[in-house]
Amino acid sequence: MKRPGIPPSGRLLRTFGVEEEFLLVDPVTGQPIPAAEQSLQLHARRPSSGKAPALALEVKQEQLEVVGPVCSTLQEMAEAIRAGRTLADEAARSVGARAVALATSPVPAAPTLVPHPRYLNMAAQFGLTLREQLTCGLHVHVQVTSGEEGVAVLDRIRVWLPVLLALSANSPFWQGTDTGYASFRYQAWNRWPTAGPCERFGSERAYRRHVQSLLTTGVLLDEGMVYFDARLSRHHPTVEVRIADVCLDAGHATAIAALVRALVERASQDWRAGISAPRLSAAQLRLAAWKASEAGVEGTLLHPLLNMPWPATEAVQALLTHIRPALAASGDEEQVTLALGQILTSGTGAQRQRETMMNSQSLTAVVMDAVNRTHGTADSPRRRSRRLQAS
Repeated sequence: MKRPGIPPSGRLLRTFGVEEEFLLVDPVTGQPIPAAEQSLQLHARRPSSGKAPALALEVKQEQLEVVGPVCSTLQEMAEAIRAGRTLADEAARSVGARAVALATSPVPAAPTLVPHPRYLNMAAQFGLTLREQLTCGLHVHVQVTSGEEGVAVLDRIRVWLPVLLALSANSPFWQGTDTGYASFRYQAWNRWPTAGPCERFGSERAYRRHVQSLLTTGVLLDEGMVYFDARLSRHHPTVEVRIADVCLDAGHATAIAALVRALVERASQDWRAGISAPRLSAAQLRLAAWKASEAGVEGTLLHPLLNMPWPATEAVQALLTHIRPALAASGDEEQVTLALGQILTSGTGAQRQRETMMNSQSLTAVVMDAVNRTHGTADSPRRRSRRLQAS
């Protein structure tokens, strides 16, 4: 048998981990409930061993964050994501709520601030942007060996990030209305002054200098408000990719995490081989991310390298082709290829939500179906299969 954390080549895998944010909702009405602090107080927290997920507060009382453990294999990641969702739901149930993987609330909501000094300062400075901010994302951390390698990775993965957004899209509704977007979370999140794509940096020094130039403007409270689509982590030796919606399906979240790890590995290999980063500008990438936010995997995206309209399936195939050597080296190729095919066939969370709304004409039913889907108790719709090439 293969040792955990050792790919077929015998080389150690990069470790990775995820943070998932969940809404706390009423199990009857689907209305977001301001119960995060209470749920953490009442729920018996599991001892932190570094091998189990942990719960944390976010900016609003209507959401909880699950901080996953450091993982070496895709199987470990899948188990950690499922365990984290169970843990969040146990905490929610302790206050009569449910934890649900929705990137925005379909049901109208007036969110409540967690009274932390930093959040109070943000509320005073950013007004409606913070008051209305109730969004849930999926953040993926992947190990890097140095800040220099990390910035080289950021420069090389940036063109591929909109495809990750399209694959994860799970927020078509906002304040009771179909927004016309597959990921309206990304639109709402981009109200923040530093959110979105960046230009290429070229070196860690240039990255640090750029971040410092943002802080000296006085617009941001601290470095934690540098909300790039991908950034160097402040607290861990990782690249942190922040573009994705929280995924309705745990299997989709696992696939996104695997894609990010493979992107980081491929980018590092290209850097070490002296292969330049793609030269698309931040303005061009903003268009690509906007299109991914609008379309999801239905219709067209902007091709990650050509920057031209391209069928979404072919844009996903381009991503898979780009990272296939890294996926093969980690032993993840078959599983990830299958998962991407399932997303294209069965649909993203956004498609699932819209189908439920069309069938039920009830936003409450959308939330209840999402609760079941979050915890693996809902049936998948049947669609004509769309295949991706595995090799």
